[in-house]
Amino acid sequence: MSQLAKIQAEYEQFPQEVASIMISTANEKGIPNASYTPFVMDEFKNIYIYVSGLSTHTVNIQSHPYVSVLFIEDEAKTPNIFARRRLNFDCTATLIERETDQWNQIVDQFQARFGEIIEVLRGLADFRIFQLTPTQGRFVIGFGAAYNISGDNLNQIVHLNKDNIPNS
Repeated sequence: MSQLAKIQAEYEQFPQEVASIMISTANEKGIPNASYTPFVMDEFKNIYIYVSGLSTHTVNIQSHPYVSVLFIEDEAKTPNIFARRRLNFDCTATLIERETDQWNQIVDQFQARFGEIIEVLRGLADFRIFQLTPTQGRFVIGFGAAYNISGDNLNQIVHLNKDNIPNS
């Protein structure tokens, strides 16, 4: 297996190694907010979050549907704190209508992954599910080992170097 194929496999597996993601949103004035939430992910790399309507990040998402997400390696597992493995995606959020077939299917996935607490959350009317659809991303596995992510279903990784650093 080539080195790039090994990194591709690591990229595919990495989101399943963590149970929650860091999310960054902005309010109507552009003031950022960082938070976290448990998630489930589908085969197309859509990320689903089940969040309270009372939280700052939910209010922000409803005003501005652009969300940055970060999957990050546990500090206790990293050999170098300056080079933690991490994956980030720029996403657009879409509300999943409550009690639809899609909503029920996603809640079932949350329950399978996180257990009985989801039964409690199902009964709380303020909780919402958002689908976060990634548009691009970056996977970093160490010093000098950063990969841009793009392509259909976000399956293409490209090693980042001085010649292909994006302007954004």
